[in-house]
Amino acid sequence: MSHDTLPRPVRTREPGREPPAPGRRRRHWTRRANPVAGLGSIVWLAIVVIPVYAMLSASLTGQDKALTGNPLKPPTSPTLDNYSTVLHSGFGHLLGNTAIVAVAVVGIVLALCVPLAYVAVRTRDRWSNTAFRLFLLGVAIPAQAVVVPLYLLIAQLGLYDTLLAVILPTAAFAMPVSVLVLVGTLRDVSEDLYEAMALDGASPLRMLFQLTIPLAKGGISTVVIYAALQAWNGFLFPLIFTQSDGPRVLTLGLFNYVSQFGVNIPALLASVVLSGIPIFTVYLVARRALVGGLMGVGGK
Repeated sequence: MSHDTLPRPVRTREPGREPPAPGRRRRHWTRRANPVAGLGSIVWLAIVVIPVYAMLSASLTGQDKALTGNPLKPPTSPTLDNYSTVLHSGFGHLLGNTAIVAVAVVGIVLALCVPLAYVAVRTRDRWSNTAFRLFLLGVAIPAQAVVVPLYLLIAQLGLYDTLLAVILPTAAFAMPVSVLVLVGTLRDVSEDLYEAMALDGASPLRMLFQLTIPLAKGGISTVVIYAALQAWNGFLFPLIFTQSDGPRVLTLGLFNYVSQFGVNIPALLASVVLSGIPIFTVYLVARRALVGGLMGVGGK
């Protein structure tokens, strides 16, 4: 038998492997180094880490050595006396008031903004769109511009020098951004899911609790962290609407270490470190949901 009549071997295709399309070449993707991005990341990391390190280092330094030497040099004789001073100067009371304000603000924002965003997404008439756009005007109004009318309103309601005087304005100014984030999240929910629940006879309220809220956990987590940060770091409203030590919060408690003749810098920085631990812990727990909600993919 000649070579021309020999049967040719047949190549078998591996299971699960598709042949390349005719006329197409297989591309091999390789990662290329980006020195500019790497250098920018290092610079940004230094900008973030160096102030935090200097704050921690100064909080472990005695008051007599706070303003001497290199602030970036580790303390030669670290001490926890500054933290003891903070904990024995009413820090627990300030922390409790701040926690009450943060929890109340988050609860009010969620209770109002989730239904508002749901109505703005599901209702297609002109009035709902107009109301949504008017509601977003609150983003452009700074708190400093309306602090005097707010002061008069709170005084007439008899809420001055109470925690409600801090909670209500803080929640009101956190709502526009919260609604904007939630609307972007709820628009990612597929319309087919709503139609399927409607065919099953589900009411709009049932769709909200059984479909919308479970699929919008990313956006809701973003709103929770945003509202909690606004309440935790708020300074203007507690300064204007409170006076006594009863409703005082952490941001105003920092004035306890400022006197007419000087500032206790190590104790002040120790108070800042202790006050930042709770909200930083909340951020670490929900950081993935926060990033996903801000990127507009929280509903996916």
